[in-house]
This record gives sequence, structure tokens and C-alpha cells, in this order.
Amino acid sequence: MAAQMWSQYPDWNALDQLASHCLENHMRGTRIGACPLRAHIDPRLLRFSAGATASVLAGVLVIVDVARPLGLGLLASQVAVFAFTAFVSFQWSLWAQIFARVIWPRIGAPADLEDARPPRFAQFIGFVVTAPALTAFTLGADVAGYGLTALAFGLTALNASTGLCLGCKAYHLVRRLKPA
Repeated sequence: MAAQMWSQYPDWNALDQLASHCLENHMRGTRIGACPLRAHIDPRLLRFSAGATASVLAGVLVIVDVARPLGLGLLASQVAVFAFTAFVSFQWSLWAQIFARVIWPRIGAPADLEDARPPRFAQFIGFVVTAPALTAFTLGADVAGYGLTALAFGLTALNASTGLCLGCKAYHLVRRLKPA
């Protein structure tokens, strides 16, 4: 079913039209999550996003001691990406936009879509780890800043290289433990 849905919308303009259709027809008087573009995500985007994030965080770890303003700017931009993705939408984040415009047209539609909630929870965890790292670097507590940034880098590199998303696993664990 997911492949059929995506095969009907092979280009970016068609996706914009689908989003407009969702806003006009499916979301009146309902929650924002009613649009299928918000509730599901291309699984290949998750690994692309993790790889891009790992690259940015690796850059921060290398640069922050040499060119502190540049390193803090990179970390602040990644904190903003984590916040936007966690609190607003994965599909409209910076990495998703690059993926949708550059990579997706070349590789085609995915066979299946995944639930967007676990990756968004993982992005929230990334935000919770990197925001204090930025604060620590800003206040001069470099050891804490390096430690938190290295932790975030390790988690995103693991996701990018193996597809193992520990934040997604944490989401499923929390969801299972939640009382009914």
C-alpha cells in the first residue's frame, strides 16, 4: 500500500500537492497527525539523517577547540535541527529536505514506510543530549561538552552505520511500559 501511495507522487511538486490536500481535506477539526506525510517516514531517510548528523557532530568534536565560534555554531545548528525534528516534523527538517530534493528522486519510492514516532523520539533524545552540551561548551565546561557531544555522535554513527536506532528502541520500551 505504501509503495502505491508513493508511486502516485513521484516528484516534489506532487508531494506539495498531497500536503495541501491533507491540510484542506483531512485535517479540518483533527489533530495534526492526521496527514499521512506526518505519520510515516521513508526508512532510508532515517539513515541519511543519522549520517548527516554524525558528520556535523564529528565536525564539532574536531573544530570546537580550534575554532570555537564555528564549532559552537555547528553544534547550535544541530541542536536546532534536533528540536525542529522532534517537536515539529521529521519530514520538514533540514536533512529530510535535502534527502527529498537530491537523493529521493534518484532512488525512487520506498517499498514501505515506517512510523515516524520512534525516530522523532530519538530526535528528542538527541536534543536532550546536545542542548546541555552546547550549554556546557558555552559556560566553559569543555569536558562535559565533549562527553555529551561524543555520546550523541556515537549514537548517530551507530544508527547511520548499522541502522540500529537506540532512541527508537527506547521509544518502544517506554511505550510498552506505559500503563493503559
